Amino acid sequence: MPYSPVTFLSRATLAAAAVFSLIGHLNTAYAADRVIVLDSGESELSLIDEATHKVVGTEPTGKEPHHLMITPDGKSLIVADSVSNNLMFIDPHTGEVQRTVDGIEDPYQLGFSPDHKWFVTAALRMDRADIYHYDGTNMTLVKHIPLAKTPSHMTFGSDNRTVFMTLQDSGELAAIDLPTQTVLWKMHVGNEPAGLWMTPGDKYLLVGMTGEDDVAVVDWRKQQIVKKIHTGRGAHNFRNLDDGKHVVVSNRVESTISIIDYTTLTNVGDITGLMPGPDDMELTPDKRYLWVGFRFAKHVGVIDLTTRKLIDTIAVGRSPHGIYFDNRAPVIAPNPD
Repeated sequence: MPYSPVTFLSRATLAAAAVFSLIGHLNTAYAADRVIVLDSGESELSLIDEATHKVVGTEPTGKEPHHLMITPDGKSLIVADSVSNNLMFIDPHTGEVQRTVDGIEDPYQLGFSPDHKWFVTAALRMDRADIYHYDGTNMTLVKHIPLAKTPSHMTFGSDNRTVFMTLQDSGELAAIDLPTQTVLWKMHVGNEPAGLWMTPGDKYLLVGMTGEDDVAVVDWRKQQIVKKIHTGRGAHNFRNLDDGKHVVVSNRVESTISIIDYTTLTNVGDITGLMPGPDDMELTPDKRYLWVGFRFAKHVGVIDLTTRKLIDTIAVGRSPHGIYFDNRAPVIAPNPD
């Protein structure tokens, strides 16, 4: 199908001198680490100092920002405002708004193909996936692909051709061919499938079953479930621990996090003693700590992966969701003048 002539051009919305309410007469000093958290229920971002675990500012977003992703060039962090139907591009080091792209309908989840040619959004409320061509700056709509019902999470095959997407309310997993923008197949996997993670070599897809208490292991080439790994009620989303062996899954109803050995496809331990509703997670660059948003508790938690204990909680806005670490963020300090 030929590309749509409509390209969603960026509308510059530069927030000059408006960096998370810290701006007065300011001076940039040397680097310190920052963490950006999406407070979906507040329609804002929280900016947290990683070292002190203190919220140092907030910034308004569009309505219901759920997920975020760094651009391939690393220069912008994309925040998907699902109800406002737009994408905000922000400076990943300061949180300053760079521009806003309007006309992206219901971008609940978002992702780039490994070769960065394709940009995909899951339009959860509209029961479809939207495929865009990405030229490094703009997203050009290629096709709306109807998917019933409630597409939410996605992951890509390493072949750059296939995106997999869970359909929460129909209990299905769908595979979409990107070059032809067609649905290759759909298969039933269980109640409320959500997060997806591909094991190395594209061997299996792991599917978090939010309506159950397990992770489904799917041989996607044969379209078969080969195993179910018991984790906890409300198995929801994944984060790779970058150790070549483990991935964690948040159990949103059980309020635990399970550690899965993806070489043996077994649950090797649960992290307990958490606040209600663990959801999105992010690993610190040194791989020592796991940060997690507690959707039902208005807090972000910090877990020591050595002891598997929650060591701190940070109060943020309602329904914290996406989390992003930046390790080159400048410190904003008062100008001595």
